[in-house]
Amino acid sequence: MIIDADAHVVETVHTWDYLEGSDKKYRPQLFRSEDNPSTQYWFLDGKSIGFRNPTLSEQELLALSKETGRTLQTDADARELRDVELRLQHMDKLGIDVQILFNTMWIARVADKAETEVALCASWNRWMADVWKQGKNRLRWSCVVPAMTISEALREIRFARENGAVAASLRPFENDRHLVDPYFYPIYEEASRLGITIAVHIANASPQLMDQFKPRYDRMGGFAQFRIPTVVTCLSLMMSEVPKTFPKLRWAFVEASAQWVPWVVNEAVRRSGTKGFPKNPCKEFQIYINAQTDDDFAYVLKYAGEDNIVIGTDYGHTDASSEVDAIEVFRKNDTVSAAVKKKILDDNPRTLYGL
Repeated sequence: MIIDADAHVVETVHTWDYLEGSDKKYRPQLFRSEDNPSTQYWFLDGKSIGFRNPTLSEQELLALSKETGRTLQTDADARELRDVELRLQHMDKLGIDVQILFNTMWIARVADKAETEVALCASWNRWMADVWKQGKNRLRWSCVVPAMTISEALREIRFARENGAVAASLRPFENDRHLVDPYFYPIYEEASRLGITIAVHIANASPQLMDQFKPRYDRMGGFAQFRIPTVVTCLSLMMSEVPKTFPKLRWAFVEASAQWVPWVVNEAVRRSGTKGFPKNPCKEFQIYINAQTDDDFAYVLKYAGEDNIVIGTDYGHTDASSEVDAIEVFRKNDTVSAAVKKKILDDNPRTLYGL
């Protein structure tokens, strides 16, 4: 079984059709940028609450693919899951049996108020539950969690687990809290009980850090805003009591590449001194990292081991992580043995997501 460990769905107006009763007042509205018509933003109460992936034409996607040297073309109906069968057909062409779907909108904070966050998360999760039911068990997903309200977060995780979800998404920073904060322990306890993975996809729900790391004089995009917090969180997790407190819990660090793993592992081992820290914390603490096709696999595997690396396409996006044919590109990598490729494409993601 070939598993795409990081694919996406792009939210549409249909996503919010699952808002019920008084929660309908929280329905976001979609607006285009006057400066760039292909760019859209979700607004609620007069405030932007999320970025929507650019709606590029086939010609524009082809041009961008040539510019980046990576295949980025996907059909809008497939990436937005308006046509689930079309998505499955494209997966067949790409040689992918199962995709793990992540959100697009929750890369930053989407709500200032807890009740708004609860409503939006519930609508998104019910949308994905319907997608899973149509997807012949090939479209598994990571639920969005209303982290401001622990009781509702637990409710959403339970619903998601019963409806095809294999992970719960938490951002490296949830407002002013870091993920090793005991505040999140009830979520980790429930995830452990249900056998669901905690997925730390590149994101940042701290408005202060988002503003501080906003690129002003360069073209590094979201590297500081989103990727760096993900890396910091992995080191923080390794150095914390969380893996020992929840030894059954699996962790996925998604879309930050894997090139940083040697640095983080070496830092963790060095900073632990003679305290009996494991030589391979990824394996010991069940931490899995999503690689990119241009990572130095020999170097990464030396520190992460062969059992804790997975790979994904970032299907549906057009950023620095996106490569629709990543699975096929990785298969052609002559620096990785066939046995290790099987682990990365099948065994490891199967274990990570409990498939």
